[in-house]
Amino acid sequence: MNPADLGLPVDVPSTALFTDHYELTMVQAALANGTADRRSVFEVFTRRLPEGRRYGVVAGTGRVLDAVENFRFDSAVLEFLRERAVVDMRTLDWLSSYRFSGDIWGYPEGEVYFPGSPVLRVEGSFAECVLLETVILSILNHDSAIAAAASRMASAAGGRPLIEMGARRTHELAAVAAARAAYVGGFSSTSDLAAGFRYGIPTVGTAAHAFTLLHDSERDAFQAQVSSLGGGTTLLVDTYDVAEAVRTAVEIAGPKLGAVRIDSGDLLLVAHRVRQQLDELGATGTRIVVTSDLDEYAIASLAAAPVDAYGVGTQLVTGSGHPTCSMVYKLVARAGSADPKAPLVPVAKKSSGGKTSIGGRKWAARRPDADGVAEAEVIGTGPVPAALSSRQLLVELVKGGEVVAREPLEAARERHVAARAALPLSATQLSRGEPVIPTEYA
Repeated sequence: MNPADLGLPVDVPSTALFTDHYELTMVQAALANGTADRRSVFEVFTRRLPEGRRYGVVAGTGRVLDAVENFRFDSAVLEFLRERAVVDMRTLDWLSSYRFSGDIWGYPEGEVYFPGSPVLRVEGSFAECVLLETVILSILNHDSAIAAAASRMASAAGGRPLIEMGARRTHELAAVAAARAAYVGGFSSTSDLAAGFRYGIPTVGTAAHAFTLLHDSERDAFQAQVSSLGGGTTLLVDTYDVAEAVRTAVEIAGPKLGAVRIDSGDLLLVAHRVRQQLDELGATGTRIVVTSDLDEYAIASLAAAPVDAYGVGTQLVTGSGHPTCSMVYKLVARAGSADPKAPLVPVAKKSSGGKTSIGGRKWAARRPDADGVAEAEVIGTGPVPAALSSRQLLVELVKGGEVVAREPLEAARERHVAARAALPLSATQLSRGEPVIPTEYA
């Protein structure tokens, strides 16, 4: 059985209403004046990275492909639109047979991006492309924000495992998407069973403080957990007195106790004391897991501590202060008529306040220096220079309405490791700074 085929309870039957009202009214007006079938190109990009970030991470591409496939106006949805008089009958009839039949190109999931990078390019008729704007942005803005935070945390962790534990800090369905994005960004497991069921992400967990408080003594709680889960379990040792709890844990589970978890206090100091105590008790192989409102800065501050794994919740699922990437979905080119052979005309919004766009159907490539390290994100609208032809970043995701690039989540996770490694070393610095490489327009 492939859990992804089941849909519910972590998906919805249709994504058609994950859109804004005005997308449909634009379609109605375009159908009425004959411009709905004009060939169009939309691009997703961000004008700037969140303050202090050196790179972005593309995540959610696989979910976008699912959303495009499930973008269908069934009878219940059409009846809702009719009752609310959102659009007229002609438009409802058009929507009833809606199927995206165009092409989508994009940065593969796990790749890094920079200001101006055409993260996704959607091509087809104006009407069929414009309807996808909201759901695409909803997915990419959320998932890419989580993946970027996860990537920074993974860099700070220096190879130590990271556990995603944010399900109780966000919407129940957002939690599943967040776990997926965190896995792409470098986390190794999640506490969320729905994410494990839907995406095959490894799940972990043992006990909370409530389990200790349930029992008449901490010893009784530890004994019950070890009896049920075995000596390789993780015992939570900060409910009362940490030193006493560690001593009791080793007495009950023996020197082969799997791990202890610390969830409060001065983690740096407590971790050192617990490590010393465990070693003195002969539990030299017992790991230490810390979980207390961590972010990338707290993780970095524990680099010298004897910590074996980190559990992160709130800061991860909120993008560590940046819950969105501010990606936009803009029309950059369109034909002058509905004739399929009509040439594309570059178009762009002219605006003050930093919202000016660059027209034209774009390609993107990452130029390396003599040592193979990325030195620039190059974006252009004309022919691709020969020197960059093998460095192009966009790949075909959907062709003629059919998904052609679905891949295992592990592929995106591995791709991100490689993409981040190809950036200058300063990319992983947590200090505030500009994007690690500049964006150049050819």
